[in-house]
Amino acid sequence: MAAKTSRVPGDETAAPVILSNEPGSFAWGVLTRRHSALIQQVRDAFPYGRRQHEALDALLDEITNGVIEPLAPGEHDREHWADLGQEYFGRLWYDAPFLWAESYFYRRLLGAVGYFGSGPWQGVDPFAPFKRAELRGEAVEEELRALDALANVPADVRAAALIHASLWGNRADLGFRVSAGEPAGGDTTASELVADDSALLWQLLPVGGSSTVAVVADNAGRELIPDLILIDHLLEQRHADQVVLHLKPYPYYVSDAMTADAVDCLRRLTESPGEAGAIGGRLWKAMAAGSLEVRTHPFFCAPLPYGEMPEDLRGEFGSATLTILKGDLNYRRLVGDRQWDATEAFAGLTAYFPGAVAALRTLKSDVVVGLEQEALDALERSGAAWRTSGTHALIQVRR
Repeated sequence: MAAKTSRVPGDETAAPVILSNEPGSFAWGVLTRRHSALIQQVRDAFPYGRRQHEALDALLDEITNGVIEPLAPGEHDREHWADLGQEYFGRLWYDAPFLWAESYFYRRLLGAVGYFGSGPWQGVDPFAPFKRAELRGEAVEEELRALDALANVPADVRAAALIHASLWGNRADLGFRVSAGEPAGGDTTASELVADDSALLWQLLPVGGSSTVAVVADNAGRELIPDLILIDHLLEQRHADQVVLHLKPYPYYVSDAMTADAVDCLRRLTESPGEAGAIGGRLWKAMAAGSLEVRTHPFFCAPLPYGEMPEDLRGEFGSATLTILKGDLNYRRLVGDRQWDATEAFAGLTAYFPGAVAALRTLKSDVVVGLEQEALDALERSGAAWRTSGTHALIQVRR
């Protein structure tokens, strides 16, 4: 049975927005367990002073026992968030849209540790220790050594391997592991793709087609390295003349990638022997030559769907041959963080997007669309938490 013809995310008939007020739901678990665990991890990772500890305590108490408070007077983006949160301030955190509540939590966490302030903790990424530890880990070392086996294989075989590495690299999401634990095993054959439009993705990027590809990154470390390796393949095999890598302008969702994280990953590649080092060297030169460009935009840290992107970003994506959106959060923002029927058409929900778009995503939250009814029935019969456990993934493309 084919997927249903769908509605655009802003349609009045769209599915209900996901909240966090249903006990036992995935969204409820994030607010009750993941955020409290994260606050403790951040507290333990730095020798913060009394002011930071008290602010973290206050944030946790507010989420648990209080109502959503606006940013304090004098905060640099207070008016921005006052506009975004005017209908949610004074409510319980659980009664605000899940996407908004998550985003605002990370903004408040950064404020609590002084990231945006004028003191000594200004600009200190509270998640940096987690990212760097992962980048130095044995798992990354093994993955980089494995690249040597791909050095001389046919281009189409290499392409398939690299796109799946980029897709499944999303399992390294540190925020996901705070509450769920890392999925057992690294062999993707033990997991499943619930949708696979990879053939269409490659059709949109023919060799020598003078394409420009926008890649909107998600996580740093073990996910960003495969993304960079895929970007190298696009450039080296002439699937793209230019790749623009879009990153977060400040720390977000624990492991989300900023420019500093991309630099750390590039250094990790260039310092490696064999094929990994060769890839790192090519990427370093590509940045100097302009064929790989890094950009940031405040919208990537906004609690809004892509349907509300500003005109400058819309213009960038509209001029790209293909925009590749990585990860779970980008997917939620792309189709709308709503209680969609999983058979709603991906193409219909993304029709507003200004150009061809591809989603590469490991499933770590409830939202999923574009599935065939037969496949959905089989997944539901399995009894597994396939929507949220990180054991399933998808590649969906709208030309």
